[in-house]
Amino acid sequence: MSEADIVLDPYSIPLDGAFNVAQPQLFQADAHWPYFERLRKEAPVHLCEESEFGPYWSVTKYKDIMQVDTSHDLFSSEGGIVISEQDEEFTMSMFIAMDPPKHDEQRKIVSPVVAPLNLQKLENTIRERAAGLLDELPLEEEINWVDRISIELTTQMLATLFDFPFEERRRLTRWSDVATANEDSGVIDSEEQRRAELLECLGVFTELFKQRQEHPGNNDLITMLAHGDSTKDLLDRPMEYLGNLILLIVGGNDTTRNSITGGVLALNQFPGEYDKLRADHSLITGMVPEIVRWQTPLAHMRRRALQDTELGGQKIKAGDKVVMWYVSGNRDEEVIDSPNNLIINRQRPRQHVAFGFGIHRCMGNRLAEMQLRIVWEEIMKRFDNIEVVGEPKRIYSTFVKGYSELPVVLHGKR
Repeated sequence: MSEADIVLDPYSIPLDGAFNVAQPQLFQADAHWPYFERLRKEAPVHLCEESEFGPYWSVTKYKDIMQVDTSHDLFSSEGGIVISEQDEEFTMSMFIAMDPPKHDEQRKIVSPVVAPLNLQKLENTIRERAAGLLDELPLEEEINWVDRISIELTTQMLATLFDFPFEERRRLTRWSDVATANEDSGVIDSEEQRRAELLECLGVFTELFKQRQEHPGNNDLITMLAHGDSTKDLLDRPMEYLGNLILLIVGGNDTTRNSITGGVLALNQFPGEYDKLRADHSLITGMVPEIVRWQTPLAHMRRRALQDTELGGQKIKAGDKVVMWYVSGNRDEEVIDSPNNLIINRQRPRQHVAFGFGIHRCMGNRLAEMQLRIVWEEIMKRFDNIEVVGEPKRIYSTFVKGYSELPVVLHGKR
């Protein structure tokens, strides 16, 4: 289906088992919003019986999403967290797609990297790198913000967290893109190519794991895995090691990268908010979680019902696939005032589901917020305006809600 084939008016489609929001082309065209608006109003828990991903339930309202996300005894993460199924011959496991107790054991090993003390240590590094990148940018000349800042800054940060060879850091970006792409995205040509590139990723990180076993690093993620009680034998379970690597790479990359871009786009769409920010830089702290809500860099997470249950008046059977559409919950009018607007001084800016809830809540949420805060503090010191001068190019995905291009022109301080 091409962009021209997209049905822009979801109210023209019967609200039955064929009503399907999980179409990557809808997200790429930024045409998914009215679909979710209709579901929230008319069928907040909705069964789509036919899709390329098989039958699935859409959960679209904030409170229902919270219920699913915090009921891991009813809704399991085992088997995968995205709407699509894994390739049966290439199945990766990762702690986000595990239930307790194994989930808790593995998460506990890597969580010190984002503990407050470590974040404090990282702050100066992030600030120096952000400042360095921003100082290199040309004024009054069109650039692609996604490549020059959003990707580069998050990739530098990832390389630091893994203590990955810095000059090879763009390999991390590539592996992140490959892991989340589908064949129609233009990122990969086939599943075989995806497997080959991810196995290459595993090979590189296997060598790093062995090195850190012998010579532990200083608080990096691979050292933590190589010496953690429940992860030090991960090389005996290579697909689990790969799964956890991909989780940490995608988690550390896509979310921050697309929120850095989304913030620039949002402030251009709501120029009154940009004026507020220019007048008072202290608003950055509350603006950051508001940008994350407005962008919602990961559109959904999926679960499977462990037993027959009821949600939003609908009977869900054991084994059914249940998709929590964070992108919809964050625009729920019943919970968030004027949810389609960016409002940088909201009273409760952290009232959003972009990071998930419960035991699977995003481990790196504070790191992501810190990176975004520092980027905006450094931007506001240097530029009067980051002007968007063309349409963004969005990613072909129902999972990663992001951008490949955002053309901007930077205007210096007057």
